[in-house]
Amino acid sequence: MAKPIDKLARERNFCVIMAGGVGSRFWPESRNSRPKQFLDFFGTGQSLLQMTVNRFRDLVPIENILIVTNVLYKDLMLEQLPELKPEQILCEPARRNTAPCVAYAISHISGIMGRRMGIKSIADVDWNDDASHANIIVAPSDHLILREDKFIETLKVGLHHISEHDSLLTLGMRPTRPETGYGYIQLDCAEGKKENAVLPVKTFTEKPNLDLAKVFFESGEFLWNSGIFLWNLRAIRKAFRTHQPTIADVFKEGDEVMSTPAEEAFIQEKFPTCPSISLDYGILEKAADVRVIYADFGWSDLGTWGSLYDLGKKDENKNVALHGNTLFYESNGNVVTLPEGNLAVIEGMQEMIVAQNGNVLLICRKENEQSIRQIVAEVENKFNGKYT
Repeated sequence: MAKPIDKLARERNFCVIMAGGVGSRFWPESRNSRPKQFLDFFGTGQSLLQMTVNRFRDLVPIENILIVTNVLYKDLMLEQLPELKPEQILCEPARRNTAPCVAYAISHISGIMGRRMGIKSIADVDWNDDASHANIIVAPSDHLILREDKFIETLKVGLHHISEHDSLLTLGMRPTRPETGYGYIQLDCAEGKKENAVLPVKTFTEKPNLDLAKVFFESGEFLWNSGIFLWNLRAIRKAFRTHQPTIADVFKEGDEVMSTPAEEAFIQEKFPTCPSISLDYGILEKAADVRVIYADFGWSDLGTWGSLYDLGKKDENKNVALHGNTLFYESNGNVVTLPEGNLAVIEGMQEMIVAQNGNVLLICRKENEQSIRQIVAEVENKFNGKYT
């Protein structure tokens, strides 16, 4: 059982939710104007973004929850999350992948901690001072967690660890199949692989091909990389200075303006100069002390139609109808979603995706769903954004 979080420790917990993606693999349900994190896929009355924010409330004060998103989505964020203040929505003026996204957030948090200490410039903060200590959870906005009680217990274990160690910590899930859409974490030890154990990491591998994914799955040495991370502010600042000095230098120029009204203008000018690189490639593959919590709380990153199919309620022929009305005849293994009030009659179809949203209808084999991103790019180019 994880230790409870006292009031003072809770005030030093922050959550950074990454919500700037367009979710192109869920096209046409996910569109540029309303990406998947703003959608209610399961009819719960909450979008994926709202569900994500709500699951962190017991661990993090609402004022310490930050959303990093594209500037295009700020108004939509505030519409869906009216309890957040505008300054809690950190707007990227350009898409630069996850490493600059996280660097922006930690620079903003550094500014908050410095001002809480009465220090004007981040450059003057002693990050070895206990008063500057902050724990940070980084999570995507579009994951589904089926057992939130177990998720909270796992995060408590992680928060306790990073409060005492300068490790970079990720949550790893036991693979259930040789999946090519997830990153993999190789463990550095065979023993101790039990739930909520904190284990050393040997290697990260991003989205392997099917043959390699089968090797990883069968070896028993690998976990899926959930994309949920924990670290303290001192450790992640040091990691960026060591492994991504170009990004660190960009934000160092803003030491006196972060978490002030001048931050927005600084970000508009400087953020686009950051290189585009993922957190995994830029930091985690290079850092020395990276650890993983072996977790099991019913996780899905909802990255593809196939993941929705896996989670959906199936009829006797393993068909899934998410929204709208569908009649199936001599069909099996399909996933269908339609606007409410619409009807689809599906006859003689096997293992297909049928998705209608607005002026677009997609019909695609489930086994080819990884090509949807390329299809979206071609549609964008050919029709000048009309259908994306």
